Amino acid sequence: MALKSTIFKANLSIADIDHNYYADHALTLARHPSETDERMMVRLAALALQAHQLQDVCQGDGVLAFGAGLSDPDDPDVSLTDFTGRKRVWIEVGQPEEKPLLKACQKADAVRVYCFHHAAEVWWKGIAGKLSRLDKLEVWRVPTDSAQSLARLAQRSMQLQATVQEGVLMIGDGQQSLDIECQRWM
Repeated sequence: MALKSTIFKANLSIADIDHNYYADHALTLARHPSETDERMMVRLAALALQAHQLQDVCQGDGVLAFGAGLSDPDDPDVSLTDFTGRKRVWIEVGQPEEKPLLKACQKADAVRVYCFHHAAEVWWKGIAGKLSRLDKLEVWRVPTDSAQSLARLAQRSMQLQATVQEGVLMIGDGQQSLDIECQRWM
């Protein structure tokens, strides 16, 4: 018998001072049985960092949502889709291979990768040259200790506040908070 995904609910208040974006998002995250809390929370952080695109790219007329994640490798971890159904932003979390990123760049206007694992540097050294020609792609490194700290915020029901200022994501639940400064690799 196959294991089912675990459902998490998050009310995420975003104050992105850098992009003048302020909104509340009621989110449902389905955590695949093989997904860790760390990866799931990095997906949430990636959404918070890119949420301003909803206004910047779609003028508020789009859908920012989690994809099927590990359940469907052809679906983004997070995406922004405009009212016509066009993928405007495609976000992957982890250390994806070259082929899925090539496909994503063909399907979306912009592709973002947020890698976080302690072996991300090894992955990047092996794939950087292959990805350098993809002009729609940005690769961001979430520090490993930040990703691990994010996992401690995971609860089945979450009330989170996220502030983006000077490129730093400050995220917390009222009792604990952390600052995440991602490094752009590409």
